[in-house]
Amino acid sequence: MFQIIRLMIALVVTVVSSLGTFAGQNYPGDSGQYTILNAQYGTARRHVDVTNRLKELARQDRAFRMGNSTFGIDPDPGQEKILRIYARGPNGQERVFDYREGSTVDGSQFRSWGRGEWGNGPWNGGWEGGGYGGSNDGDSGQYIILSAQYGTARRHVDVTNRLRELARQDRTFRMGNSTFGVDPDQGQEKTLRIYARGPNGQERMFEYREGSTVDGSQFRSWGRGEWGNSPWNGGWEGGRREEQPEMTAAIQHLREAQGNLASASHDKGGQLVNQAITEVEQGIQYDNTH
Repeated sequence: MFQIIRLMIALVVTVVSSLGTFAGQNYPGDSGQYTILNAQYGTARRHVDVTNRLKELARQDRAFRMGNSTFGIDPDPGQEKILRIYARGPNGQERVFDYREGSTVDGSQFRSWGRGEWGNGPWNGGWEGGGYGGSNDGDSGQYIILSAQYGTARRHVDVTNRLRELARQDRTFRMGNSTFGVDPDQGQEKTLRIYARGPNGQERMFEYREGSTVDGSQFRSWGRGEWGNSPWNGGWEGGRREEQPEMTAAIQHLREAQGNLASASHDKGGQLVNQAITEVEQGIQYDNTH
C-alpha cells in the first residue's frame, strides 16, 4: 500500500515538473516582436514610472483594464491619464504604445510579457521617449510635416500653426471644427490633410476625417513642433505642384456668374455654368495627378 502511494506521489511530482519545464520553455504568447524598455503613467505634464508595477500585472494576467487604482496613484488629478509603454522592435527602432485610462492593456505583442523579463535598464528618456538611443526626444517618426490643411477639396484652410500648438500639448487628439476654430465648408464633412516627407525624400499625405483621432507618433519632432516652417505651395492634393492661375481664375469667374444667374427669375444657363465649373475642376485635378 505504501509502495503504491509512493509511486503515485512520484508520478505526480514528475508530471508537475514536466509541466513546469514545458511552461518555462513555451510560455504562451510571450513571443511578441517588441521588448519593453520602460512604462510611464500620467500626462505629459505629470507622470510616474510604473515599470515594476506593470511587471507584477503582466505576471498575473495577459490582459488587464488599467487606471489610477491599477497603479495606486493619480499623478495628475482631473486629467485623463495614459499608460505609455516604450519598446524596441525587431529592427532596433523604438516605438511608443499608448493606452488611455480605462482601456485594456494586452501584452500579446511584447516579448517575455508574462515572465517580466524586461525594463531592467535605467531609463533616461522623458515622456516623449528616446531613452536608449541617446537622442532623448522620442519624436523619432519617419515623416517630416510640411503643411496641414483642413476642410474639403472645394474649401480648405491652412492649419499648420494650430496643429503645431496641439502637437506641443499632447501626442494624440480628436479633431474637428472646434479644434481648429473654423468651419471652412459648412454642411460638409471635413478632413485634416497632413503633407509630409518620408526618409526616402518622397512626399506622402496623411488624411484624418472629421471626428477621428490624430496620432503624431509617426512624425518627426511632433511634440516640439519643429516642422512646417517653410511656405507651402502645394494644393489640396499635395505634391507642391505648379500652380494653375488661369484655371483658378476661370473657376472664380464662373462662380460669380453662377451667383448672378441664381438671383434671376428664370434659369438662364445655370446648368451650363455648373457643368463648366465641374469640367474646369476636373481639368485641374487631372493636371495635378499627371
